[in-house]
Amino acid sequence: MIDIAVIGAILFLLKFLRKAAMIAMKSLPSEHNEQAGFIQWFRARWPRVVVFAIPNGGKRNILTAKRLQREGVTPGVPDLFIPAWGIWIEMKRQKRGRTSPDQRVMIEYLENVGHRVIVGNGAKDASEKLLQMIGENNS
Repeated sequence: MIDIAVIGAILFLLKFLRKAAMIAMKSLPSEHNEQAGFIQWFRARWPRVVVFAIPNGGKRNILTAKRLQREGVTPGVPDLFIPAWGIWIEMKRQKRGRTSPDQRVMIEYLENVGHRVIVGNGAKDASEKLLQMIGENNS
């Protein structure tokens, strides 16, 4: 039999580790901040190339969500698009950012119709992947 004190110690340790992981995640930049940083870098580097955001995410009330669906908002569409290069960018946080099932389906669709898609884990990762994709050295 396991001692009740051992179970208590294990539960305490698990709670402590969960709290430490949450604190570590809060210290990372948000997806919003990562995307804003990427946009700032991109526009400074290529001021004549258009990049724009697809405002698909965010919490909305049910009436607004249904209205936007009727207008064409589609789950899974990546966050950013660079029309001149046919490149979509899905931004995630540096750690623990995961694509949703809708995003995975959309990314597969976009690639199947000839577009290129980057999933960037933070602004730095997204910029490095973009430079590699367009054949520029990381500078």
